[in-house]
Amino acid sequence: MQPETTTKPQATLQDFPIVGVGASAGGLEAFKQFIAAIPADSGMAYVFVQHLDPSHESKLTEILSRVAKIAVNEITDEIHLAPDHIYVIPENKMLTSFDGVLKLSPREKQSKNSAIDIFFSSLAEAHLDLAYGILLSGNGSDGTIGLQTIKEWGGTTFAQDLEASNTAMPQNAINAGVVDYVLSPEKIVGKLLELVALKTKKKLENEQNEEGIFYEIIQLLKHHSGVDFTYYKQTTIRRRIARRMALGKIMTLRDYLKLLQGDTLAPQALFNDLLIPVTEFFRDPKIFQTMRETVFPLILKRVGESNCIRVWVAGCSTGEEAYTLAISLTEFLGKNLSGTQIQVFASDISELAISKARIGFYRKAQLRNVPEQLLKKYFTQNTSGYQINRQIRDTCVFAVHNFLKDPPFAKMDLISCRNVFIYMDAFLQKKSLTTFHYALKENGFLLLGKSETAVPAGELFQTFEKAGKIYTRKQVLGRFVHAAMGNKEKYIGFKRNPTLVEIQKEDFKKSAEALLLSRYTPASVVVNDQMDIVHINSSIAEFIELATGKPTFNLLKMAREGLAFELRNAWHKCRENMSHIIKEGIQVKNKGGIAEITIEIQPLSDAAEPFFLVVFYKSVVVPQAITAGATPEQIYHDINLKRISQLELELSKIHDDVNAISEEQESSNEELQSANEELLSGSEELQSLNEELETSKEELQSSNEELIQINQELLNKQQQINISRNYTEAIVATLREPIVVLDTNLRIKNINRAFSKKYNIAKQEAEGKLIYEIQNHLFDNIPMRAMLEKVLPEKMQLDDYQISVNLLPYGESIMLLNARQVTNETSKEQLILLAIEDITERRIIEKRLQVLSSGFENIVQERTAALLTSNTELESTIKELHGANIQLQEYAYVASHDLQEPLRKILMFISRLFTLKDRPSDEAMEILQKISKSSLRMTTLIKDLLAYSYLNNHEEQFVPTDLNVILENILTDFELLIEEQQFVIKIGAMPTVSAIPLQMNQLFYNLISNALKFHKNDGTTSKIEIKSRKLTPKQLLKYPDLDATKTYCEIMIRDNGIGFNKEYENKIFTIFQRLHNNDAYTGTGIGLAISKKIIDNHKGIIFSKAKENIGAAFYVLLPME
Repeated sequence: MQPETTTKPQATLQDFPIVGVGASAGGLEAFKQFIAAIPADSGMAYVFVQHLDPSHESKLTEILSRVAKIAVNEITDEIHLAPDHIYVIPENKMLTSFDGVLKLSPREKQSKNSAIDIFFSSLAEAHLDLAYGILLSGNGSDGTIGLQTIKEWGGTTFAQDLEASNTAMPQNAINAGVVDYVLSPEKIVGKLLELVALKTKKKLENEQNEEGIFYEIIQLLKHHSGVDFTYYKQTTIRRRIARRMALGKIMTLRDYLKLLQGDTLAPQALFNDLLIPVTEFFRDPKIFQTMRETVFPLILKRVGESNCIRVWVAGCSTGEEAYTLAISLTEFLGKNLSGTQIQVFASDISELAISKARIGFYRKAQLRNVPEQLLKKYFTQNTSGYQINRQIRDTCVFAVHNFLKDPPFAKMDLISCRNVFIYMDAFLQKKSLTTFHYALKENGFLLLGKSETAVPAGELFQTFEKAGKIYTRKQVLGRFVHAAMGNKEKYIGFKRNPTLVEIQKEDFKKSAEALLLSRYTPASVVVNDQMDIVHINSSIAEFIELATGKPTFNLLKMAREGLAFELRNAWHKCRENMSHIIKEGIQVKNKGGIAEITIEIQPLSDAAEPFFLVVFYKSVVVPQAITAGATPEQIYHDINLKRISQLELELSKIHDDVNAISEEQESSNEELQSANEELLSGSEELQSLNEELETSKEELQSSNEELIQINQELLNKQQQINISRNYTEAIVATLREPIVVLDTNLRIKNINRAFSKKYNIAKQEAEGKLIYEIQNHLFDNIPMRAMLEKVLPEKMQLDDYQISVNLLPYGESIMLLNARQVTNETSKEQLILLAIEDITERRIIEKRLQVLSSGFENIVQERTAALLTSNTELESTIKELHGANIQLQEYAYVASHDLQEPLRKILMFISRLFTLKDRPSDEAMEILQKISKSSLRMTTLIKDLLAYSYLNNHEEQFVPTDLNVILENILTDFELLIEEQQFVIKIGAMPTVSAIPLQMNQLFYNLISNALKFHKNDGTTSKIEIKSRKLTPKQLLKYPDLDATKTYCEIMIRDNGIGFNKEYENKIFTIFQRLHNNDAYTGTGIGLAISKKIIDNHKGIIFSKAKENIGAAFYVLLPME
């Protein structure tokens, strides 16, 4: 029991790597291998999370301590992490990480065990690129989502290779594409040390002059992908770049830039890393419950005449959010669905993500939040995952679209943009919110992520539900937000002040110029065409002040008293003529008195958008204090003169402004007069055109009636074509032969169900692949390729073309191919219809029939006479042999039984001799020991003979026998030997067969005993593998002695022991056949003969395969009923 603490530990951000390690079944051995490879000074902290039995106290900490070189601690609540320590989760707890502190919470009894996902996700968010995730042996899919989150936050991920005892957990993560390295536990440690050493030796943030290189990388990405990452969060981009550098063992940013410039795949890899999809179905379920209860009813109420609910999912990634909203709306509408249409527009800048979203295919781990009833209702399961039903897919439209620059969708009831703003700076957030304001209907809804807000555009949106981050559109006029400045200017602004040492290294002229610019450049700002400040070049505090009320960056609203009017006039002239404007003598009040200001406005001609540079000069300060010693008359006279001078100057400026306004008004009047005259003449022309249109309308009405009739005919024909096509597709789908449709490049366009089942590939997985690529290049056959490539160009037919392929798990198979050219009536595309028939069984049967037929004819011709003459002799011989065999078996049984009594007495007398006070001489003792050993061997031999005879003299009843129970009992008998010799036993699921239980026990006892006995003594880990499989009718063809009408199972017992020569594979089942003398290995040579007799009693087959010094495998084929 831990003592209570009065204060909680303070959260401290760690600067050393944190390694999360997760496993479930079979994880203990992997943990040991991993920990044994950890050095004493790695500088990392390791946190181990395993699925533990909540009802039993865990001994994991104690077990791992035995192999660790560093301290191993069981985690207590709010424990601080330290480098070179191992932390182990206790039983019945969930674990999270927060800035170097581990927090425990009780595990919910009914919940699915997602301890690894929960810890990995918290680790990623707390430690960013210092987080490392490792998934070792285990079943299920826990850990996949956690590794995905670690990658999202810039960390690195690992999974154990397929040598793991349970591969489901790491394999699921590998299939999901969230693993960077697939290695053995020992090699994972080596790779960890290598990556951390690289990051420590050269951090990205410390590289000199990196801003220019960073800018070049951003521009290269823009050229490659068309996406400008200038205003995305720099920390995120830098983490992704650092991650790619670590994976490629690249030390400097300049070297990485060279790689991007020279390798065409490197920019795409970086682009994909920047767009790692982190999304899931029903993310934050409470939000969707709120949507169903409050948002959806309001949307339905406002649908109006269109009777259509329109939703836009911006940044949809691989489609989970879009499909979740479609399912939620469908469920909400229920029976009213027939009357209301749902349209979900989903967009993303990643073409790869959009392609996956359109297919709508997801693995089981990605659907963990989908309720079971919705999974059954809206998803179709196949061999490798689940696909969204067409009902939902038809409501969703996916498009590659950048909402920051492409025209937005419009008239939306709801926009969901979750977890996208977290990657953007304030400017892009404001720009995005302005776009969404335009796209939404009146009072439309905006849904953001839990870490995001609409505050940057608070004038456009108001909070609807604070906890759920749901906002509604305000009824105000929005406006378009331009880009803030040229991209290069943004990064020049980031450059830090140089230190003295750096100045000495730089060119002194550049340093001097930089110093002069920083000290003597006048105050200036860059504004857009709405006078909003987008960049400040130096301090302008003397010319602006913050106004009370809502914050703003509009220069006119922030200008000091006396400056705003002149600033507005000058800016209007500059914007109208796009010319350089200077205004002098503007008096502005400040704390020191009245300052005389000159403003200069210059359009920026080389900017992509309309921007203006506004420069402020302060020339003279007129103090308000009275000059000492002056008479009142002088003071009054001086003040009047200055006041008159100021008023005259202001009057002159106002006069100039009035003249300018008058000239503009006269010009506007003339233009209006001209426009009015044009409108009058245009009206007359429109009148004439209207009469012509009336005439044309009648003609169009007639043409329209004809078109309607033609359209109806076309519609009827289209319906007939559709019926014919559906009929044809139904025929193809129900054919038993696999059929595939190929395009001109021999890529798969479509497959039928038979093809999918035969070659174990889903339709969506096959589409788009080359026919040669599927099933481990099963059809990569050079003659076949040559023939198929001629079908379309030469309009050739392929008839009964035969090829041989290696079809797993059946082995070599013979396929018959037939190909025809077909045309897609819609697109006029030329296609190949390829039918594939497996004729392996037919060929085997034909060959057997041929051999049997010829052999039978020869036998009949040659042996008919001999059989007739010898039949009588053979029958009498059989009777004699049968009688002799019975007598021999009875004799062997009786003899063996009678011999046991003398041997027992011999052994008893010898044991008494050993205990006598007057012990015999050493020579006599040695002779007695030899007699004892010989007697024991004779006893063993007699017992084996009795067992062998017993099999022939006793008939027992066959009953359903669970071989799992049999094996479990036998392994219990050998438990001490297995532990002593450190055997590794791997057992698969065993069948239940109709058998004699005692004989099955004897069979497997003999086979396992042999595997344990004949192991190597060279230090190699001894392994025994036992597994079974059900034989298919095709596999049964290899064993003509078996009854083809029955179902058989094959049981394999394989070891890595000393093995034996291939020539003894059949001889070893003969009674008294031994391959080794008694000095090397004890035995009688009867055990395998007994096993063979047991299998014969059960109408089965036993055979062996072995190699010397490699190992031996015994195969048992038994009927299952």
